[in-house]
Amino acid sequence: MASGFHFPLLSPAKIAEELVQFDVAPFANLRAEHIASPQPDLLPGVLGRFFDYFVDAPGDGEGGQLGFSELEVLDNPEHHAEAIRLLRLYNKSQIFLESIHYKDLTLADFTHPTPRRVVEVLSALINFLLYRHDKTELLQSIVSESSDYHERDLELKARIAQIQKEIADHELAEQMEEPMAQQLEADVNALQQKVQVYNKQHLALRAKAAAISDTKEEIHRKITQADFELTKHAQENSKLRSKLVKSPEKVQRALEEKKSARAKLKESEKIATQNAQEKTTTMEIRNKALEKLVKQHSKIQDVHEQLAAAKTVEKEVKTRKAKLNDECVSVMSFEAQIVEWKGKVHEMEERLKVKVKERNQIIANENQKLGALSSETEVKLQCLEPREKKVEAMIAKASKLCSEAASARTSATAQQQKIHAKFNNIVKAFNTYMDSVDPFLERIEEVGRQLAGERASAPDPSAAVATKATPRSSATSKKSRARRRT
Repeated sequence: MASGFHFPLLSPAKIAEELVQFDVAPFANLRAEHIASPQPDLLPGVLGRFFDYFVDAPGDGEGGQLGFSELEVLDNPEHHAEAIRLLRLYNKSQIFLESIHYKDLTLADFTHPTPRRVVEVLSALINFLLYRHDKTELLQSIVSESSDYHERDLELKARIAQIQKEIADHELAEQMEEPMAQQLEADVNALQQKVQVYNKQHLALRAKAAAISDTKEEIHRKITQADFELTKHAQENSKLRSKLVKSPEKVQRALEEKKSARAKLKESEKIATQNAQEKTTTMEIRNKALEKLVKQHSKIQDVHEQLAAAKTVEKEVKTRKAKLNDECVSVMSFEAQIVEWKGKVHEMEERLKVKVKERNQIIANENQKLGALSSETEVKLQCLEPREKKVEAMIAKASKLCSEAASARTSATAQQQKIHAKFNNIVKAFNTYMDSVDPFLERIEEVGRQLAGERASAPDPSAAVATKATPRSSATSKKSRARRRT
């Protein structure tokens, strides 16, 4: 074998027995004859079951065992999926067997197995299973001594039950408060409707205030227009006064007309100012009314809230009165039961004294047993300490051996690469040498043919020697050609 680690080769009967015991046999009635004369589906079946049961997590396998029909796909190009499954199983098996220091597995062991190769592979696998079984039994004794996980599980279950009870109580309280929440929701909806009505009234008042402001602006515009006309008439009056000397009668008439027009304008101005004052007063009154309505609306909302609170308080008072009446009745019944329970309490106190004495006796006995168990556990712990040290030493030794194997593997690969490079150089030198020698040999062959032709035309005793030499040269050229082809 390739590695320095060795394991005992088992007999076919022992291999069949161990495979059935570890439940990795490809079929139930596995016997020594199946190992001695192996079929192509033996190794793939064993390794597939081994990966499914001991290596792969549930659901990570290749989906079933490989049989002989799947092994025939190497010569049948129509079944590429089964060929890929076989190659995957071979790659996985090769990686695993190399991890346990068996590096001789080939694809021929799956397709054309021999008894010797099957025994070697299965012996390595069974050796690993036995080693794994011993280590798990060694660790199982240590794991079984810790019982805190069960107690922690019970505590968590009790905590979950408590939280579930609190959730149920919260849901019950929420169901009991649901009618009150519905009543409050109805009150809120009614108040929202009233707020909408008040908002509509507020919008109408705003529209009226906007109309009043528009009329006020129109009146101010008319007043400014009248002032402008008044100044204009004053200018005309001054012009007419300058012309008074020329035509006093006409001026007098025009002046009277102007005075009458001016009096009319003053009267209209007074009427406009009175109307403007009336509009401003009405506007102020409406603004004051709007403010009072807003204040009244806020007060109404406060009153509604107080009314809702008063209704809830009244309901609570009624419920409290009903509960108080029920409690009075229950108190009267409890007073009757108290007398009865006092007698029972006296009787239970007597029984309790007896039970306390029995409990003290049991506690004393259990304390004695606990002391014995504690001393026994201390002895076991003292025995376990050398075992733990031994296991740690074995683990350190195994890690050291693994590191040594890894370094040896790297050095071997490097040496193999160096030898391969030397071999390639030798082959290249041989090919170049043969390329240089081949023309010389061909020339010798041609010269031999020419000599043979000349001697054949002129017979001579030395012709026999020449004829014997010519086949030898032709044989040499054939050998050189064969070497060149290789």
